[in-house]
Amino acid sequence: MKASERAEPVERTGARRRPDVPRGAVTAADGILLVDKPQRLTSHDVVGATRRLAATRKVGHAGTLDPMATGLLLLGIGRATRFLTYLVGADKTYEATVRLGVETTTEDADGQIVAARGCRPSDLPEGRLQEALTALTGPIQQVPSAVSAIKVDGVRAYQRVRDGQDVDLQARPVTIHELRLTAEPRKAIVEADGAFSDGPDAAEAVDIDILVSCSSGTYVRALARDLGRALGCGAHLTALRRTAVGPFDIDEAHTLADLSAQVETDASNPEPHGVTTLPLEEVARRCFERLSLTEDEARALRYGQPLDAEVLERGEAPEGRRLQASAKTAEQCVVAGFAPGGRLVALLRHQGPRARPVLVLDPA
Repeated sequence: MKASERAEPVERTGARRRPDVPRGAVTAADGILLVDKPQRLTSHDVVGATRRLAATRKVGHAGTLDPMATGLLLLGIGRATRFLTYLVGADKTYEATVRLGVETTTEDADGQIVAARGCRPSDLPEGRLQEALTALTGPIQQVPSAVSAIKVDGVRAYQRVRDGQDVDLQARPVTIHELRLTAEPRKAIVEADGAFSDGPDAAEAVDIDILVSCSSGTYVRALARDLGRALGCGAHLTALRRTAVGPFDIDEAHTLADLSAQVETDASNPEPHGVTTLPLEEVARRCFERLSLTEDEARALRYGQPLDAEVLERGEAPEGRRLQASAKTAEQCVVAGFAPGGRLVALLRHQGPRARPVLVLDPA
């Protein structure tokens, strides 16, 4: 289902805003729910709203989005929460807007301006911007944003920054599969407080729209920061939208308004079916290599018993884009085992001479 343009239901509570959604008439079926997160809400807010919509506490996510960001969240409901561990590392795709010429404390639009060197389109001769983007493409070492959830001696980095502490994070390997402009750079004029203006104290800046396809763990804010440094003008992120996670696209996602309408309609149904989710069988076929099991193999896996690793040679490619484009070892790959009737039995991994079940979904 494509995300509708209906306004999101939001209730004000003190200084916070939280979604005001109806409670589902029945518990939703186990599965994955694709949600289009609106701006201003935290990922935890969306999980909380979904718990009410799906009429269950068993809801989790496969990777957060900052409050300023919008876009695709993968939520697991019921037994599917155990499935999320194997989806967290999926590649991501984003659409982002970067403002060149202005730096902020948080490397995004939520922070205070700390430097406004300015930037004009004339400062970006043909090829210079593309060279900087190309240099940030491929396997790179990225220093995460200081206002990240990474723990430093047991304390989140962003909390240390809020407390006025300096945070020194180590570079981490990430892979930028694609990084390109999606529109012509455009002029922006900003005051020291970040507002648009044509006043005498305003600094010129340039906004660029980019598409980023990257491995899990990449900070798009840090990409914006590093792009600004490479160009010598500084930069920060002003908009971010996640459009894909592994084989799942934003066009498949539901808004909270969509889900609320679905629940309200379902309430008048003599036989309510709950919020519609993607069944685990479909998710597994799209995300993992598929292994068709014999009855004996399915029975062994239901009891948690390993199979000979040779059975993995029968695996078929997933139906969708791979979770991770980067090459992985056999030991890292997850394979979904299906019984003769098409029922998902277990997820397996190659461990030495065995194919061991790491998650049994249809136990004996």
